[in-house]
Amino acid sequence: MNTEKKKILFLCTGNSCRSQMAEGWARHLKGDLFEVFSAGVEAHGLNPIAVRVMAEAGVDISNHRSKLVTELLDKGIDYVVTVCDHAAEVCPRFPGKAKVIHHSFQDPPALAKNAKSEEEVLNIYRRVRDEIRDFVKTLPEAFEEPHL
Repeated sequence: MNTEKKKILFLCTGNSCRSQMAEGWARHLKGDLFEVFSAGVEAHGLNPIAVRVMAEAGVDISNHRSKLVTELLDKGIDYVVTVCDHAAEVCPRFPGKAKVIHHSFQDPPALAKNAKSEEEVLNIYRRVRDEIRDFVKTLPEAFEEPHL
């Protein structure tokens, strides 16, 4: 029986917010099933508001770092989840058998640009955080569903 965990990569543009939250949720909720990574097609640094709202939900991502996807090409990734449209468009080909699926989430920093208060900003991040959590809960079944 093969007990090796499947390797999952959450990929976004800058690996600062959405992919970091997805990595945090997957480690927290599905760490028994997956070895989890996140990366970006660029590295923008870890978003402090993402760290804050994840901590509110009991998930510590403060020790994460923003990584380029090229750092992970040799990890034997089984599944790649692109969490933004830009990453889906420029996702590199992974060596081996990686299955790539796309599940886009809105970009909290972009949505929060016109927010009128700190609470409004936090609520935007919390909504996306919770949408990502709900998606991660569907794993691994979501990998078997047909995707466009």
